[in-house]
Amino acid sequence: MSAKAKIQEDDQQIAASALKFTWQVFDAVVASDYDVIFAHVAAERFDAVYVPSSPLNVQNKTHICQLVSTHRIPAAAEWDAWAKCGFLLTYGEVFSWGVARAMDYVDKILRGAKPSDLPVEQATKFLLTINLRTAKELGLTVPPSLLVRADEVIE
Repeated sequence: MSAKAKIQEDDQQIAASALKFTWQVFDAVVASDYDVIFAHVAAERFDAVYVPSSPLNVQNKTHICQLVSTHRIPAAAEWDAWAKCGFLLTYGEVFSWGVARAMDYVDKILRGAKPSDLPVEQATKFLLTINLRTAKELGLTVPPSLLVRADEVIE
């Protein structure tokens, strides 16, 4: 597990504890793990799942979205593409901003800048996407106060 992933997992555990959620991590190592993981989540009647945008998860996004739909599991992730494939909601940095910043850093380094001289940047724009179609299919009502905060609502 990368240092960033460990920090994120620790932060998620802290947030879950503060909100009195039970938090459990399931790590897929190979694509066939998803069927077992989501069947377990459904059988144990977990309230929801959060799917991080790891390379393996992104590569298997279509399959994960099918499993979430099949098992009727409310799911959240960080990129809006997940909501567009059927997740209940997503909240995370604007993906294109991160890509643009990375390309800017590559350009500066190729032009001679020392990586150690470049500032560390943190995202300043985040998107909240809510999929009302999924909410309806799951029999969930999204509070109006959350809908007005959403950057995008899929109906």
